[in-house]
Amino acid sequence: MDPKKIAEGYDQLAGHWASDAFPEGNGMAQHERAIAFLSEKRRALDVGCGSSGRFIDLLLSRGFNVEGVDISRQMLLLAQAKHPDVVFYHADICTWDIPGKYDFISAWDSIWHIPLSRQTDVMTKLVDALEPGGVLIFTTGGIDSPSEKADAFMGPDMYYSALGIPGLLALVSELGCICRHLEYDQYPEQHVYVIVQKV
Repeated sequence: MDPKKIAEGYDQLAGHWASDAFPEGNGMAQHERAIAFLSEKRRALDVGCGSSGRFIDLLLSRGFNVEGVDISRQMLLLAQAKHPDVVFYHADICTWDIPGKYDFISAWDSIWHIPLSRQTDVMTKLVDALEPGGVLIFTTGGIDSPSEKADAFMGPDMYYSALGIPGLLALVSELGCICRHLEYDQYPEQHVYVIVQKV
């Protein structure tokens, strides 16, 4: 699916994601676990930051200088209204040149929307943007081999892809990272979150 279609879908969902109906606790404990692996807490990047601002709030409270990027303009307008002092970028992570290095990068429920053919490139880009010792937390599909699908579970048609856990872990190692944590956190759903640290 064209990333522009993902942007259009999230433009439609932006208000829901920013409302009190969205579960604010989603992913918070997992991010706390990832932050605990860090020795430095300077710059952080939220990839697919959305509109709720929950991870931005957490990272700001831990002393990070936080930036956010999202492909959905409507998500970003709501995010900017909540955090006027945070730098936000309207961009497609597949083609965006990341502006610098970060100690912490979150890609929670975001990069699984990129084309399967771009998964390796984007993972490489994110790891390259980490400082030594930096931590990346992201979600993926808990499947055994590369796969892609589309559904309308959230309303608009959405595309998803994943490298599969064996291929993902091999890539993480090739990129000079150590897998610190991998968990099916919504089992039996195939929602997996992964914490990796750059050596």
